[in-house]
Amino acid sequence: MPHTLPPNQFDNTRLIASGRRVFEIETRALTAVGADIGAAFGDACQRILMSRGRVVAIGMGKSGHIARKIAATLASTGTPAFYVHPGEAGHGDLGMITDADAVLAVSYSGESDEILTLLPVLKRQGNLLIAITGRPRSTLAREADVHLDVAVPAEACPLDLAPTSSTTATLAMGDALAVALLEARGFTADDFARSHPAGSLGRRLLLRIADVMHAGEDLPRVRAEATVREALAEITRKHLGMTAIIDAEGRLLGIFTDGDLRRALDNGVDVRQTPITDVMTRHPKTVHPEQLAVEAAQLMETHKISGLVVVDPGNRAIGALNIHDLLQARVV
Repeated sequence: MPHTLPPNQFDNTRLIASGRRVFEIETRALTAVGADIGAAFGDACQRILMSRGRVVAIGMGKSGHIARKIAATLASTGTPAFYVHPGEAGHGDLGMITDADAVLAVSYSGESDEILTLLPVLKRQGNLLIAITGRPRSTLAREADVHLDVAVPAEACPLDLAPTSSTTATLAMGDALAVALLEARGFTADDFARSHPAGSLGRRLLLRIADVMHAGEDLPRVRAEATVREALAEITRKHLGMTAIIDAEGRLLGIFTDGDLRRALDNGVDVRQTPITDVMTRHPKTVHPEQLAVEAAQLMETHKISGLVVVDPGNRAIGALNIHDLLQARVV
């Protein structure tokens, strides 16, 4: 049977108030920790930048989850990093840590046995040790080369048991490290995209028009001497809802779309006899193959069009694409 609460024990008003209180407490915690960022933070960043190896994040329990997330954020923003479980490190995984690596140890108490057990080995190996704790006098804080203090005024948990404000503050400290290092390295959006090729940002920043355009025999095109009927047949064959009109050298003269056809029919044009040059759109919007696919999407949206011809520097038609190509590539 489903568990039921006594009547009116927790109505929505009290639940909402509880949720808001957590945000207020954690906001105060973040403000307090952020205000204390100082020389130690700069020292930690400088040492990581000078390090020849990677950042190895370690932590147990909830701190382990935070350490894992910090490592992932660092790795995706230009600072090679990975997570090692300190318990497993004591049983062989310590071999993953080289003497060139910087170790980022996360423990709010600063007294996690699994981490303290590793300290003699890390010290003997010569690893840089950066500690993130909430207790500057803890063993881990005292043994570290650099200590980052994330002490919070209070946990959001009313029992003061579950790590809440402290884990939020630690995660924010990790984000602060990642962003400061990102800026120091001159890490760009293109760099970020290269480490996220499967994500939507990667597609938006890496995918070029040449990657999605229809070229060669798939490019719809007719010569200037063609009739409207011949242009319509080309549109039907190539399934792009348009065709380019070109001269003998392949230079783009205009474009003819489904919309142009509807307007021509409304005006009583004889599709069998009328030259396509009489009804085509002259000076259409074009793009170049090396441009980003997202630029094509923006151009289509701005000018309320659904297709574009791709041209080379000599204005020769070399490809075409429509909004469906961009949708299929998940650019839009």
